[in-house]
Amino acid sequence: MPILTTPETAQELAHLHQVIEDLLQEAQRQGASAAEASVGIRTGLEVRVRLGAVETIEHTRDRGLSVTLYFGHRQGSASTSDVSPAAIRATVAAARAIAQHTQEDPCAQLPPVERLAQKVPDLDLYHSWPLAVDEAIEQARVCEDAALTLDSRIVNSEGASLSLQRHLHVSGNSLGFIGGYPTTRYGLSCAVIAQSGEEMQRDDWWTTARAAGDLVAPEAVGRRAAERALARLGARRLKTCEAPVLFSAEVATGLARHLVSAINGHNLYRHASFLLDHLGQPIFPAWMRIHEQPHLPRGLSSAPYDGEGVATAPKDLVRDGVLATYVLDTYAGCRLGLPTTGNAGGVRNLRIEPTPVRPTGAGVAPAGLDRPALLRELGRGLLVTELIGQGVNLVTGDYSRGAAGFWVENGEIQYPVEEITIAGNLKEMFERLVAVGSDDDIPGSTRTGSWLIERMTIAGEN
Repeated sequence: MPILTTPETAQELAHLHQVIEDLLQEAQRQGASAAEASVGIRTGLEVRVRLGAVETIEHTRDRGLSVTLYFGHRQGSASTSDVSPAAIRATVAAARAIAQHTQEDPCAQLPPVERLAQKVPDLDLYHSWPLAVDEAIEQARVCEDAALTLDSRIVNSEGASLSLQRHLHVSGNSLGFIGGYPTTRYGLSCAVIAQSGEEMQRDDWWTTARAAGDLVAPEAVGRRAAERALARLGARRLKTCEAPVLFSAEVATGLARHLVSAINGHNLYRHASFLLDHLGQPIFPAWMRIHEQPHLPRGLSSAPYDGEGVATAPKDLVRDGVLATYVLDTYAGCRLGLPTTGNAGGVRNLRIEPTPVRPTGAGVAPAGLDRPALLRELGRGLLVTELIGQGVNLVTGDYSRGAAGFWVENGEIQYPVEEITIAGNLKEMFERLVAVGSDDDIPGSTRTGSWLIERMTIAGEN
């Protein structure tokens, strides 16, 4: 299979391709019945400024190689940052030694050869950005300055950061698969502090993209961070109550991640998921769709094949509210008696959207609701814009997180709130999803609008 290159990456990727070939030959020479390996080079620059002064300038260049050998159903893995011939021989020998001391596992195996990717399509994931350090510092300064000068109540800054990353990666196995391609990723973020009297509030914003031209302008990122911090001034606590809760889009992505964890094969075969044995069953309202798009051009998680070389493909995780698939690699699939779904390494580019229908008798139009319409639908309740802590029990689905946001009356934001806890159960929260908004203009690989949950417990003052 050809390696996808660009003029400036061709030589490096050809070298990594040769490293993988040499390693697989060495694995065969040392008696392995099968082997898989990956090698990558990651380079980057990150600059950080605070109050206009440079805090850090960090150049990175990491190289890593990992190999897994199989001797029948015994397996051993080893890794190194040295790709010299001597280091390759030593790394293979280390993996061989580990395999000799492991028990046989019938699911320790390579993926089916017919599922391996046959080509590497150009997903537009590499965009060089030869930015000088001084230019990167200036962009970070512009971002922070836009936040600091927006309002006199912005009194301090945690800084602004600009990062540039370039990754070249090649993987292969003894079934004949070798694939590789280059990627880039850029990010800009800013965090500032607003003050009114004795009260101080912090908030941030960010942008991230494969191509520099797709980043939001530094001034806009800074202003958004300042606006979010200002909006939190005057925050109050709430009396403990039950009420509808609207998760803003940037925190609703966390709910999607909990779903993906709950349907991950490794949690399922360990019986560590509240969605065990739910394949083919409704877990959301009938209008809900969650779609994986691994081939999305310039997608932050796009990939032509998964971490095992299995070809990726678009698919629904949830269709018409029904759990359509688990998230499986070869090993977890074997443990569950199911084929791999091409998700070694996770899911890639989730798109969460309601189907454009009005559920009969529900009285709610789930599609096309922008933020003002979602607030009107919420009526009286809580808009959550920040979640704190890790209070999620994946085995039971119990959910309890510290939160901050805004209290809403008559469909209008009344005042910011803080120091509260929201609690529920993820399975019930999914079932009680009222709407997913169209306000999905958030950075990241998961595209979703805000999620409106019918009712949750809000714990504050007694």
